[in-house]
Amino acid sequence: FWLLKRNNLNLNWFEWIIGLVGFGLLIFTVQNFMGSFAELEPTAAYFFLLITGLPSLILLAIAWQLAIRRIKKT
Repeated sequence: FWLLKRNNLNLNWFEWIIGLVGFGLLIFTVQNFMGSFAELEPTAAYFFLLITGLPSLILLAIAWQLAIRRIKKT
């Protein structure tokens, strides 16, 4: 929050939601990726990385682009 206030940035509610869902999905992906490797299941780990990791990065990129494009308009 302090970084947003310092740079005088405001995020819309949907940018927060998309960003938080993307971040939560990324944390979920990392936890399950590590857990699958700990259980000696590297194939499952890589599939989980693809199935949930890629959408999490897409959601984070969407939230970032929405905020950047709105800021550039003003």
